[in-house]
Amino acid sequence: MVAAASETERAALAAALERRFGDADGLAHAAPHDGLGTLTRMAAHRVIRGYTDRAVDPGLVDLLCATALSAPSKSDMQARDLVVVTDAATRAKLGELCGSDHWMPSAPVWIVACGNHRRQRQIHEWRGPEFANDHLDAFFNASVDAAIALAWFIAAAEAAGLGCCPISQIRNFPREVSALLHLPERVFPVAGLTLGWPANDGVLSPRLPLAATVHHERFDDARSRELVDGYDRRRHAMMPYRRQRDVARFGEAALYGWSEDKARQYADPQRTDFGAYVRAQGFKLD
Repeated sequence: MVAAASETERAALAAALERRFGDADGLAHAAPHDGLGTLTRMAAHRVIRGYTDRAVDPGLVDLLCATALSAPSKSDMQARDLVVVTDAATRAKLGELCGSDHWMPSAPVWIVACGNHRRQRQIHEWRGPEFANDHLDAFFNASVDAAIALAWFIAAAEAAGLGCCPISQIRNFPREVSALLHLPERVFPVAGLTLGWPANDGVLSPRLPLAATVHHERFDDARSRELVDGYDRRRHAMMPYRRQRDVARFGEAALYGWSEDKARQYADPQRTDFGAYVRAQGFKLD
């Protein structure tokens, strides 16, 4: 029975990898038995944008936070914090700032992953040695620490049967989010995360082929255009975009793939004042 279950799970892993990347044939056979369940769950990750009205136990949320904060941290600096938001008014305001997507209000919990360099500065005040690294690295370390913790939170939430969706839009309004969550100097929002019991199966998003994003021994993007073009066609066939961005400006593409969408998305300035916000929070970015 155990062997049969393992083969079923291995088949599920193979299917998820192939759907995700299109060029992952045979990789599932390399999965060790002991880690098969975790690898399958992570490879089959789906973004959940819709939640039931079932409450999430606060103790479970705290457990997920503890699990997420068990993640690696640069030099053990632990330059990241999580803000748990359950208050209905605050959640509604976050949703409003992020565009009021119809599914956001259904999430009973929001998590906001924050970079926290404030604690390091406090330590210097408490212990005496002068802080000698007032440059970009301080901001970068806190950003990476927060991002790693967010990824671990997602993995932990899905292991518990919960669904979630990262929300990068909070960086469109960092000052408003900071005021809403009372973020002090040298603490900044990296991303939000909606959390709840799934009301649907979610979406498994196809990714660029592994040949385009995994490099052995040295970086090599000689085939990048070819691989991205192929990905555009595969993704369009599997999960076409519901709408094309800014048709009035760019026209209607016969094949509207991922690369066309990303090119149009970043043809407009975005978050042009984020650097000014970060500096106002006490960071030097030189």
